[in-house]
Amino acid sequence: MPNTFKNRTLKSAGTTAQNVYVANSGVTATIIGMSIANITNSPISANVILSGGTIGGNVFLVRGATIAPGGALVPVGGDQKLVLETGDYLQVNTSIASSADVIVSALEST
Repeated sequence: MPNTFKNRTLKSAGTTAQNVYVANSGVTATIIGMSIANITNSPISANVILSGGTIGGNVFLVRGATIAPGGALVPVGGDQKLVLETGDYLQVNTSIASSADVIVSALEST
């Protein structure tokens, strides 16, 4: 079972939830880091949603977290990891259109 490190990015996330990472067919992923950067001059709030076949609906990892202008939120990192099974995905949305850049680092096992 090969392991591969991957980065996925989402530029200018906004008010509609968008996929930032998807565990594709045959992939189990360990999310080892996630950062959401506020790219505006105003405070924003952010949601991180875990969803997919093994989840059984949407589950909030973070809901309504405030991020200061020029600041960042790190919902996954350090000692915390998150496992996604095939078909699971992470989504991000914010309170203001085009207000955040997101990066997810994962270790994929196939």
